[in-house]
Amino acid sequence: MDTNGTYRAADDRYAHAADLYNRCGKSGVLLPKVSLGFWHNFGGVDPYERSRAITHYAFDHGITHFDLANNYGPPYGSAEETMGRLMEQDFAPYRDELFISTKAGYDMWDGPYGNWGSRKYLMASLDQSLRRMRLEYVDLFYSHRFDPETPIEETLQALVDIVRQGKALYVGISNWPLEPLKQAAAYLRERDVPLLIYQGRLNMLHRQPIEEGILDFCKQENIGFIAYSPLAQGLLTDRYLDGIPADSRMAKDHFLHPWARTEKLLKYLHELQAQGQAHGRTIAQEALNWILEQGVTSVLVGASSVEQLSNNIATYLK
Repeated sequence: MDTNGTYRAADDRYAHAADLYNRCGKSGVLLPKVSLGFWHNFGGVDPYERSRAITHYAFDHGITHFDLANNYGPPYGSAEETMGRLMEQDFAPYRDELFISTKAGYDMWDGPYGNWGSRKYLMASLDQSLRRMRLEYVDLFYSHRFDPETPIEETLQALVDIVRQGKALYVGISNWPLEPLKQAAAYLRERDVPLLIYQGRLNMLHRQPIEEGILDFCKQENIGFIAYSPLAQGLLTDRYLDGIPADSRMAKDHFLHPWARTEKLLKYLHELQAQGQAHGRTIAQEALNWILEQGVTSVLVGASSVEQLSNNIATYLK
């Protein structure tokens, strides 16, 4: 940051480029091994200057991929508004160095057209997202979940047309079961809008993408895979080893409940801690490293502080 408060990215942000990036499937896209997710800590209820400091630190260390969704916040839409403010204030000169994604598929507004996978919802939602983020296009647009009621062709053709309209450069899908994923990959490939990436929840406690064959399919079809919730929303850290801190997600967030802190989990965490110490890594670094060893393209991390992000980035700089 200059003395006048203007952001200037670090000149050495790509100094470790050889260690930072993985190719996404068989595309021309390189993604950082650790990407920054805006699911938590970037909403309207969060301090903007903290969000700003985290994104500055990320980009200054080569993290070029910021991942959002229409309903990230809270409130809904506010994480994208934060991104828009960051674009206007700091990142406009670096737009072509950034890879920005957003999604639609979960509830966003009232009525029958603000949820799931219809053409109307996906296209309207992306238009709203672009306005909030003050962008002309996103690099990647996802169908956020599979809609069993809408014809799959309608959802997928909307993705094709979004690319052809220039509102997204690439498309992805998230949280789809294996068989619809196979249909999607074939449909999109036949229309020359190949599926760039699949986003799924993967961590040492939740291995369904491996167990269900989704990760193997992505590898076979040269589709990228990006893992979200890699630390199981903080369970795979040292945060809860000695209790539940008052300012922790488990104490105040409906996404993570105190009953998740079981004796079995604590035993596992102590084993991970010992394993990590042997490698010179924290529990979180050990958990992130495990995911990268599965052959994924990138791991999406959230961060509530620069220190936390720094700890996560160290996973692939060691």
